[in-house]
Amino acid sequence: MKCIIVDDEPLALDLLEDNLLHVPFITNVGRCKNAFEAIRAIHEHQPDLIFLDIQMPGLDGMSFVKSLSQPPLIVFVTAHKHYSLESYDLNALDYLVKPVSFERFFKACTKAQESHQLRQRVAEAQLATVEANAKAEFMMVYIDYSLVKVSFMDILFVEGLKDYVKIFLRNNPKPLITRMNVKALEEVLPSADFVRIHRSYIVALDKIEALRKNALIINGHELPLGESFRKRLDEYFKLK
Repeated sequence: MKCIIVDDEPLALDLLEDNLLHVPFITNVGRCKNAFEAIRAIHEHQPDLIFLDIQMPGLDGMSFVKSLSQPPLIVFVTAHKHYSLESYDLNALDYLVKPVSFERFFKACTKAQESHQLRQRVAEAQLATVEANAKAEFMMVYIDYSLVKVSFMDILFVEGLKDYVKIFLRNNPKPLITRMNVKALEEVLPSADFVRIHRSYIVALDKIEALRKNALIINGHELPLGESFRKRLDEYFKLK
């Protein structure tokens, strides 16, 4: 796995570099003296892990992590104990207080390796699920204590209602209601044929009849279109 190290103190960076030379399963690909250099290093190297100081000039470590939409694994390395609770709110993997013994550092590295391997297994499982769904032509859902077969080609759109979803079908005046959330159903539906248009709606791309600025029309239903979800639709219609 790849890591970068971020600290405004050269001696601290030297110590981290030296420690990492003795950790065979982690490769240091970037040395950064502030958060802005770290941002460039992330874009360039796509690290799996960051060893990060907290109190730095310009942008501190906590704010830096908050600015990342999909942060790598984070291990804070700092001289200050009082940020530890806040670090766990940011889902930090570990919190090391300087001076850090090599044994404690190596323990954090081992934890990072285990978390990285788990992330890889989850990603592989999700990819396998997507590939399997792409080949499938239907799904089975529970409706009123019965297991019902729903063909993907019959689905117009899906509306989420907390822990339930309504599945609207062509040639069916009433939607099917099943206990499932929108995110879980999104993972089941073939991604090539269905797209999320709103936090509460998924639609079949080939059933869209009209596209407006903040809405779209399917089978006479006007559905809200979230701005952050519009890019996929624009790409689809450009190809068409």
